[in-house]
Amino acid sequence: MRPADMLRLLLLAAIWGASFLFMRIVAPVIGSMPTAFFRASIAMLGLLAILLLMRVKWDFQGKLGLCLVLGIINAGIPSAMYSMAALVLPAGYSAIINATTPMMGVLIGALFFAEAMTMSRAAGVALGLFGVAVLTRSGPAELDTGLLLGALACLLATACYGVAGFLTRRWIAGRLDNRLTAFGSLLGASLFLLPLFAGSLTLSAPASWGGWLEWASLLGLGLGCTAFAYVLYFRLLNDIGPIKASTTTFLIPIFGVLWGALLLGEPLSWAHLYGGVLIAIALWLVVRPTKSLAA
Repeated sequence: MRPADMLRLLLLAAIWGASFLFMRIVAPVIGSMPTAFFRASIAMLGLLAILLLMRVKWDFQGKLGLCLVLGIINAGIPSAMYSMAALVLPAGYSAIINATTPMMGVLIGALFFAEAMTMSRAAGVALGLFGVAVLTRSGPAELDTGLLLGALACLLATACYGVAGFLTRRWIAGRLDNRLTAFGSLLGASLFLLPLFAGSLTLSAPASWGGWLEWASLLGLGLGCTAFAYVLYFRLLNDIGPIKASTTTFLIPIFGVLWGALLLGEPLSWAHLYGGVLIAIALWLVVRPTKSLAA
């Protein structure tokens, strides 16, 4: 891997790790549904501007509807879940649990998409879930109902990512420009979150819409951690391929915990290390190529 590619990989992990920091700043102030809606809509508008500057040909090949549905699964529901988790979970917790995404993909594939479940992958899934349990039970945050619900919300988001990965491969992959798929997904997420946002305002409007810090964080979340990150990720896909690009999953928790500790003063504990190492080993078991795949 070239040094420039390695730097882009680290930058992408740092940006995505910061998304949990931004949600932790914004969600407790303006609420979970407003945070999720503004993240998706700002990202959608930002990506629209990027695509217009790049002069991308707007040809969805009749698959706009599928992109909208994928957006609900891949962006709408996860954004809502992570924003809800940000009300109770430290940013480092959410970032570490987010690393279970490949394991959820393996589990979803075996249960619903007739994917082979090898012993290595089964062990990885079990070890990854054990790592989440170690983190939530032994971490610096007090174990209570809110903490458990926040962790479950993060796991539901990763399960959505797993489902979306298989549906994307079945419906879209190889047939549509990835940048258009990303825009259609963000549009679908924004449309899905709009009534939830309106409903939350009707039931319980935020006491405050925050100040410059919260809105700067929202802009960073939408434009930096979503719209710009998509463009950077697609560049990595083209330059180093999907397998090497997916290794950013190993790096995101490091930056998520780091940003939370440095900028939010979140306490560190050995549970971060224990849980993170267990999940990292689980990821290796899940993503490592088998002999048959290598052949």
